[in-house]
Amino acid sequence: MTYDEFCRNFRIQLNPQQTDAVRSVEGPVLLLAVPGSGKTTVLVTRLGYLIYCAGVVPEKILTLTYTVAATRDMAARFGSYFGGELCSRLEFRTINGVCARIIQYYGRLIGKKPFELVTDDRQTSGILSAIYRQVQGDYATESDLKGIRTLITYIKNSMLTAEETAKLDEESDFRISEIYRAYCGELRSRALMDYDDQMIYACTILKNSQETLRHFQDCYPYLCVDEAQDTSRIQHEIIRLLAGQRDNLFMVGDEDQSIYGFRAAYPEALLSFEENHRGAKVLLMEENYRSNAKIVTAADWFIQKNTLRHEKHMRAAREEGADIRFVTLKGRGAQYTYLAKVAENCDRQTAVLYRDNESVLPLVDQLERKGLSYRIRNAELTFFTHRVVQDIRNIMEFALHPEDRELFLQIYYKLFTYISREEALRICEICETKKGSVLDIAISHGQLPERTQQSCRALRIHFHSLSGERADLAIDRIVREMGYGKYLERAGMSDSKLYILKVLGRSEESPESFLERLTRLQTVIQEKVFDPEAAFILSTIHASKGLEYDTVYLMDAADGIFPEAVPQNLKTADRQDLEDYEEERRLFYVGITRAKERLFVFEWDRKSTFCAQLKEKPLSRDGFVRFCDGLGEGLIVEHRKFGQGVVAETGETTVVILFGGRERRLDLKTLYRNDLLII
Repeated sequence: MTYDEFCRNFRIQLNPQQTDAVRSVEGPVLLLAVPGSGKTTVLVTRLGYLIYCAGVVPEKILTLTYTVAATRDMAARFGSYFGGELCSRLEFRTINGVCARIIQYYGRLIGKKPFELVTDDRQTSGILSAIYRQVQGDYATESDLKGIRTLITYIKNSMLTAEETAKLDEESDFRISEIYRAYCGELRSRALMDYDDQMIYACTILKNSQETLRHFQDCYPYLCVDEAQDTSRIQHEIIRLLAGQRDNLFMVGDEDQSIYGFRAAYPEALLSFEENHRGAKVLLMEENYRSNAKIVTAADWFIQKNTLRHEKHMRAAREEGADIRFVTLKGRGAQYTYLAKVAENCDRQTAVLYRDNESVLPLVDQLERKGLSYRIRNAELTFFTHRVVQDIRNIMEFALHPEDRELFLQIYYKLFTYISREEALRICEICETKKGSVLDIAISHGQLPERTQQSCRALRIHFHSLSGERADLAIDRIVREMGYGKYLERAGMSDSKLYILKVLGRSEESPESFLERLTRLQTVIQEKVFDPEAAFILSTIHASKGLEYDTVYLMDAADGIFPEAVPQNLKTADRQDLEDYEEERRLFYVGITRAKERLFVFEWDRKSTFCAQLKEKPLSRDGFVRFCDGLGEGLIVEHRKFGQGVVAETGETTVVILFGGRERRLDLKTLYRNDLLII
């Protein structure tokens, strides 16, 4: 079947770049597809082209996707184009699915039963909890366990050495290298493996067993990989081994949309694709069919500022539409009130996107209080079990129950008590025979030094005062006056959770009602059945990847929040800082390209590098040339900051303007991009 016949028979309409991708069958091909460019359509169409036009047997094609849900979606899409019978002959798998087959095949080959795969999170949580207790000398919270699992996945997927793993101890809240070694040893001793081990073992087998390697290379001479920018280093290694000498590898991705660095995504494999695959072709799909032209133009200009990327430009297939609107507010907290009002009259698909799950809790609080309809994508509960949140809860609980010895032992060393461990245990023993608050007994019967007694008296007054305060004021007291802030500094722990707690606390007149509200919110997120038809949608940017919405509100665009950190000098920043910053920009880029019709970005008096860059006027060559040609010596102009001036000299890149007797040499591109000069 010819390509034209193929298109007529299956009613396929593609643009020239999409057509080139579909017809690229042999050899290694990297297809870089900008947001909204129809990459899934192209991938599915190319599978059909391989079968109908190139004569490839369906069973010889393996399509790898990032998630199980994506495999189902891809198969369903193919079936809708080419029929279910043909679809059943194709293989759509995750990399873990392929690794499971490799391990099973090798096990049969050598006559050994593979390790059992751990599929129950409760089992790994139990193992990690016991190891954490042994290594850290404390009980792990749900938040701790999530952080440990994320780091273990990162270590295994990044193929880190023991030395590289040890370096993670400096950045972690726990000794991850020790926990990691103990965890791997415990799994091996029980003949178990987790999903990350599955890839390590499969990769090792492919490298060491030529028979196994040849078997799978012969099974799948044609490989297609979706979401290649989210693929980890070990996954790329497995794909490279499977592709072999034939290297009929078709990878679809976009390093500009790589936002899973914490899961060990390895976009560098896309940047080095031509080096690692002889004769490789890099194709582009640059036309965005999703967003209005103003969003597309601004987003393209914004992402051009990243340096770790291929050269490409996103173009709009649609008309201009509405301008991007920057909503200026008095402060970060005003976002929640503003969005609650939006939810009141929400009659079209509207998404509120944010960097971290915890960012949306104050908004959920307001929506619940007002009884407004909404839904959350992939809500998480780890905020409520984070150590800082647990500490604040425990301190408030102790204020309400000052006789509770268990609470006292959990908080005394985090406040200005200056009580040693031995003294704390002795005081708790005395409390068994004497009634009263722990601090009262510590002062009266604890045989403490006078200075320690004075500290305990001061804390006793603080506890009494905070028990009747508005919750946000009580939190301030705990952090600033009772010593908890100093404890966080000593422990090297972030205080970012405190802001969310204080915002939630503003609506509660006492610590007691605040604790009840936290429990209520935790229950809502855990148990509430959200209306799937609700037009008002709350989502992290990560969870919204691949989706689109009529209207998008982007929260928390401020330096120190989003992006979390900005290098002082990008030219001299070390590689890791630059990579982290550029991933933050990619995350912002993914957020703004979810919007089809309208995009709103919140800003306030805190500096926002990303907002400033998004507002910049893209450098249109024709427009820039006209701007420069319009400048001439003697011309009177108006600068938005310096006022009226006269052009004194023009050059290729700069212009000299006289403002009230003072000459200023200004950069032409900066003037043009930021609309600073009125001619």
